[in-house]
Amino acid sequence: MQASSTQPPSATQPAQAETPPAIDIDCNVVELRQYTLRPGQRDVLIELFDRAFVEPQEAVGMAVMGQFRDLDAPDRFVWLRGFASMDSRAQGLTAFYDGPVWRRHRDAANATMIDSDNVLLLRPAWPGAGIPMGGRKRPTGPVRTSLPGVLDVSVFHLHEPASAALLRFCQGPMTQALLRGGAEVLGWYVTENAPNNFPRLPVRQGEHVLVGFAMFAAPAAFETFARSGLWAREVQPALEPWLTGPTQSMRLVATDRSLIHD
Repeated sequence: MQASSTQPPSATQPAQAETPPAIDIDCNVVELRQYTLRPGQRDVLIELFDRAFVEPQEAVGMAVMGQFRDLDAPDRFVWLRGFASMDSRAQGLTAFYDGPVWRRHRDAANATMIDSDNVLLLRPAWPGAGIPMGGRKRPTGPVRTSLPGVLDVSVFHLHEPASAALLRFCQGPMTQALLRGGAEVLGWYVTENAPNNFPRLPVRQGEHVLVGFAMFAAPAAFETFARSGLWAREVQPALEPWLTGPTQSMRLVATDRSLIHD
């Protein structure tokens, strides 16, 4: 499942009056899924995804945490899927991908995609570090939105599994810099090293990452933080010894039915 478009289209439909109950899954395992789509196909996939793929996945025990457009890559669709455990991941994925909904729509979904294998399997970096999902509710249909917030996703590539020293630095200076820059820090994750127990869907293996999620109120708020140089002065130099190369940074805007949004 993936999508296309540089700027998020403004929704014109009225807000839906009813929302389904909040999901009740403690997401101890998370997939960060980045799809490269055929030109012009991102909104085609998003419409299909938000209409047909959300509730059927949650009905078999998985959490569709968030779906996003990448502001800097018009043919990239990014989404997060959560699971209570690796065992529940295998069970939920089997139920969904062997089920009638995926069979009905898979050809249309796959027709939008060039690559869907860019997937990181993650777990919260420490107890309580995951994105809190309790109490979130998803609209049943498109909603009218004001200027969207920007979810900053940073993927730090590490020489080795995240050490206790790195996680202390993450909890301290890294988080504090984001807060001082006006962000809401949603969560921190590291690589889940368990073997992929649903090999029909590849994941990137043999890598060590630290991934941060921070929400800025608007694109301008993110740009103000970036121009301030706060991260470059106070975080980046101390972070360098742990890194193998450049950090991947994504500016994401939620689709209308994303649980994670501004």
